[in-house]
Amino acid sequence: MAYLYLFVAIIAEVIATSSIKASAGFSKLVPSLLVIIGYAISFTLLSLVLKTVPIGIAYASWCGLGIVFVAIVSYFLYGQKLDVVSICGITMIIAGVLIINLFSKTADY
Repeated sequence: MAYLYLFVAIIAEVIATSSIKASAGFSKLVPSLLVIIGYAISFTLLSLVLKTVPIGIAYASWCGLGIVFVAIVSYFLYGQKLDVVSICGITMIIAGVLIINLFSKTADY
């Protein structure tokens, strides 16, 4: 259940982070509400995850996958360009999250 909460926390964080640009400095109501609600959901679920998952593992996964998903959303939503170097970096982030979760003894809980 912890990893389901973590996944939902990541998605909520991605929605919130992606909405910051659309909020135009918090001058637009709907995107601003998405930012506030998204971060509230994300941090609440992350705090529940931390009851069972070590903070280093949970936070590395939350941040790493959040970065990857925000980059993908930004590509489609805002036309952000992803060059070869950024794609390589994103691939390394994914590899790091997988290595930590699949092979680290720290992830055993």
